[in-house]
Amino acid sequence: MTSETVARFEIGLTRYLDASGKTHGRLPGFATERDEMVAMYRAMVLTRVFDAKAVALQRTGQLGTYASSLGQEAVAIGIGAAMRTGDVFLPSFREQGAQLWRGVRMLDLLLYWGGDERGSAYEGPGAPDEDFPVCVPVGTQAAHAAGVAMAIRRRGEKRAALCALGDGASSRGDVIEAINVAGLWSLPVVFVINNNGWAISVPRAGQSAAETLAQKAIAAGVPAEQVDGNDVIAVRDRVAAALERARGGAGPSLIEALTYRLSDHTTADDASRYRDDAEVSARWAEEPVRRLRECLVACQWWTKGDEEALAAECAAEVEAVVAAYLAAPPPPPEAMFDHLYAELPAPLRAQRDRLLRRAGPAPDRQGGA
Repeated sequence: MTSETVARFEIGLTRYLDASGKTHGRLPGFATERDEMVAMYRAMVLTRVFDAKAVALQRTGQLGTYASSLGQEAVAIGIGAAMRTGDVFLPSFREQGAQLWRGVRMLDLLLYWGGDERGSAYEGPGAPDEDFPVCVPVGTQAAHAAGVAMAIRRRGEKRAALCALGDGASSRGDVIEAINVAGLWSLPVVFVINNNGWAISVPRAGQSAAETLAQKAIAAGVPAEQVDGNDVIAVRDRVAAALERARGGAGPSLIEALTYRLSDHTTADDASRYRDDAEVSARWAEEPVRRLRECLVACQWWTKGDEEALAAECAAEVEAVVAAYLAAPPPPPEAMFDHLYAELPAPLRAQRDRLLRRAGPAPDRQGGA
């Protein structure tokens, strides 16, 4: 008998910003520019303020079930800052920060989580009209991302698709299949696993025996790595590199961002039933917003006055959007038929017509086929 090693693999971890906000190693160019760093910090703070308000709206019956990104803002903002306008974003349901960075209005997000599909239209100047809407089914957007990337490649375009998914989604068959086909056909797509430690109530250790989730891409021939998901510099740097690789025709990549879900899974969840308070408290010491603020202060790019002004600015911006959301007329009942098909099948047309006849004339009604 003979034995030989035919292949070796390893997963690297990138971190520039430690839990105390100190930088290490040679920083990427954008991290040496105050405006770039402040812009990311502002976006992270705005995302957190928006999140807190959305949760409050749900608690008072003014919004549907909502998934907070508390503690995970660096992943979303790093993704958003790394992408170009022409790239296509396929989010899950916790990437509000990336969506806002890419031009989705806060009003659209509130409408969506309030049960109004008009919130998926992404209207307004600068809106990313090719980005996909929020995806609540776990992992299905990965196959969509592979399809988008295939279309991009067939058209010969120099852009890429980016799919964000959670650690739980990485155990789904459709995600594994999407990664496999992306590797097989060398598609221009980047998969980012937002590993926040919990798939609803199932801990990371309870869903996969793999040492890392990134290594799941190795079997598909897809380059994979980890980043510190609480370090927005690392997330942006490595995602940007993977996107550049994809746009240049070098194929897909997978990045596992290590972070932590400081909130409940959604507002329909109570994480205290399955998670120790001590565990959550310890993780607050690593959270990304404070980490980046400490970095800015150390660089003399941020002051107490700046922080107070930003807090007031973000609060006012969110409150204005909430007022617009609460004042918006609700969609008419027949709108439930408007977002299902390009052309409504006959049985559903008949149901819609019966509903309209029952409702009677309403010249001021909104919506339509």
